[in-house]
Amino acid sequence: MTDLLIDLRSDTVTRPTPKMRQAMFDAEVGDDVYGEDPTVNRLEARAAEVCGKEAALFVPTGTMGNTIAIKCLTQHGQEVICDARGHLLNYELSMTAWFAGCLIRSIPTADGILTWEMIEREIRPLGPHAANTGCIELENTHNMAGGTVYPQEVLDEICLRAHERGIGVHIDGARIFNASAATGTPVSRICRHADTVMFCLSKALGAPAGSMLAGPKDVIDRARLYRKRLGGGMRQSGILAAAGLLALEESPALLPQDHANAQFLAAGLAAILGISVEPSPPATNIVIFDTTATGRPAKEISQALKAQQVLMNPISPTVMRAVTHYDVSRSQCQTALETLAAVLS
Repeated sequence: MTDLLIDLRSDTVTRPTPKMRQAMFDAEVGDDVYGEDPTVNRLEARAAEVCGKEAALFVPTGTMGNTIAIKCLTQHGQEVICDARGHLLNYELSMTAWFAGCLIRSIPTADGILTWEMIEREIRPLGPHAANTGCIELENTHNMAGGTVYPQEVLDEICLRAHERGIGVHIDGARIFNASAATGTPVSRICRHADTVMFCLSKALGAPAGSMLAGPKDVIDRARLYRKRLGGGMRQSGILAAAGLLALEESPALLPQDHANAQFLAAGLAAILGISVEPSPPATNIVIFDTTATGRPAKEISQALKAQQVLMNPISPTVMRAVTHYDVSRSQCQTALETLAAVLS
């Protein structure tokens, strides 16, 4: 990677800040599998506090965090309800089936936002022919729907109605701090009624690696054992946790700028002949745009942009995604727009 490259593929490509690198260098460490890494312990305590939960667990990836949460909230042979474009279903190598032994019951949505009315129709009691519903999973913000954010009242209703039926709720909050920045709602309020929540330190918050899973203490105690089973006992992981602590404390304040850059990018894309943006304006830092009317396949456009040092991923034959983050400036967004216009001309 060079500094001339404009990388809009994802907010996972952010590089640790100089302060993060120094914190990693200076990190006090111990053996986390023994519970003796003080930096990890501080990170877990702080993450639990931010989420308003009793406890939290540092895990290597968001996929591991989601996998463990579903395992903790379900029994083998149940169903898990989620959106049809959800990360849990499409981008986690069927870990819900492989590790938790559950089937996903997916529900198509227009904007990635499930409602209780949609969910209630799909809830199944245990019977001679059907597996019962064990858990509901909600993605906030929703990646492939374009960074959409759950209205708080919708999220609350799902949690409360699910609990009335004895069904757990997990929030895949990989970018929940983006949801918080967009709505002005604290993370602890967003996930107040959910059983568990996972968020990524390594996406919009910019840490080099790691995610957090938060929930009740008894659930997180079991989650720690599942982390070990999945190979997630990382020993002196305070080196990573030190960067995560900085990301957790300092990066949320930067997210509104990412959102403003995404809106700038979306407006510029919509002005290019043949490009349509949906949703517009984007709610957070993800811009989804359709290239059908250009007559050029998304993969071909992506390759042409790459040759000009601009990276954007195709997510279908006719749709592309651009994700803003702190390593892409407003001027670089402008350059990306000019490069795309030139490619398409």
